[in-house]
Amino acid sequence: MPDMSGDKVLTIFLNRQSKTPLYEQLYLEIRKLIEDGNLSGNTKMPSKRKLAVNLNISQITVDNAYQQLVAEGYLRSIPKSGFYVEMLLISNKSVLVETIAKPDDKESIIVKSLYDFKTNIIDWQMFPYDIWAKLSKETLSESNYSLVNESDLQGCLQLRKAIAKYLASYRGIQATPDQVVVGAGSEYLLGLIIQLMDKNQIVALENPGYGKIARTFMSHDVNTIPIALDEQGLRCDELERSRASIVHITPSHQFPLGIVMPVARRLELLKWAKNGNDRLILEDDYDSEFRFSGLPIPALQGLDQIGKVIYFNSFSKSLAPSLRIGYMVLPKALLSRFRETFNSYACSVPNFEQITLARFLDEGYFERHLNKMRKAYKNRKDYLIRILTKSGLNSWLDIRNSDAGLHFIMSVNNGMTEAELINSAKAYDVNVYGV
Repeated sequence: MPDMSGDKVLTIFLNRQSKTPLYEQLYLEIRKLIEDGNLSGNTKMPSKRKLAVNLNISQITVDNAYQQLVAEGYLRSIPKSGFYVEMLLISNKSVLVETIAKPDDKESIIVKSLYDFKTNIIDWQMFPYDIWAKLSKETLSESNYSLVNESDLQGCLQLRKAIAKYLASYRGIQATPDQVVVGAGSEYLLGLIIQLMDKNQIVALENPGYGKIARTFMSHDVNTIPIALDEQGLRCDELERSRASIVHITPSHQFPLGIVMPVARRLELLKWAKNGNDRLILEDDYDSEFRFSGLPIPALQGLDQIGKVIYFNSFSKSLAPSLRIGYMVLPKALLSRFRETFNSYACSVPNFEQITLARFLDEGYFERHLNKMRKAYKNRKDYLIRILTKSGLNSWLDIRNSDAGLHFIMSVNNGMTEAELINSAKAYDVNVYGV
């Protein structure tokens, strides 16, 4: 639980003769205290007034430093309470993370564990609770027809317009709101596409790939075939030799190897799709918002001039998995068939969440939230890699594909098998996962 006293004494020295502004010096000093583990997660920071008095500086200086630390994910601000240190993986010390059940839960226990490198969770403390509450209240205050009645099977128009605008600005995708379909997660939407497929079609999957995708196709009795990868992603020569007419790929950050598919390979895939009337590419852009170096590579769909790509994404990584809001962009040629097939369906996402999310996008909150998330996750990733390369393990480590996405691949070349490495880490209460 957070330390509510706010009486933490900070040992900070500011050089008033330095050309570096005081707020920047303060920001750097506090950041170092956090990174070194001298300010642990959930510690309440001194109030701006108290710290300003102690250091003989203005409250504006303290506020500027605090706001920069919030923007980079080192601190979080809780209205009417103050600033707290984030629980970050950036300490040289062994830090236990406490998960405490609600006080009214009769079976409440304190569970202590070290770190779990799961790829399907996010930092819950970074969710924009205050803004989401504000927008939810505004949505409820409208009390209009669309809020309580069934929406179009593709989702409410307001959200589809917002998504289309976002995709045009940030992913190079030119799509009308009519091409956007909103649904309860990518797996649900993929299930709809599977229903549109000819049952005799074979689907090519990346090998290795995301296990849940393979299980989704298997649950619909779809025949799949694994396609090997090289350093540029899925091998088009193997795809061409296979009998597949549909391929599912993760080109922006291949799961799990983290490969970012270059434009040349993307064009090769589009050429493959063009050479068959029934060929389609299913593009899963699952964490494309998180690229940490260089310019973002446009989505494969943005390069598609012939309507062969169905684009999938969701807000699971960028906002919260529990929202269960995903979307896909259909080629125009598929629209009438899609609406015909599913004309008795209603959208699987409640209108209330859709309209609130549309506001979040339209009013610029999503872009600012992503900027904050990118900075915070990049800091954590960089620090983790820095600690690993400075450790005694360094001579055994090969770290790859860390410039994008929320995971990277690490080979440990010490003669141990993957299973042995996983079990060895587990012995220290650290969960890592094999390819």
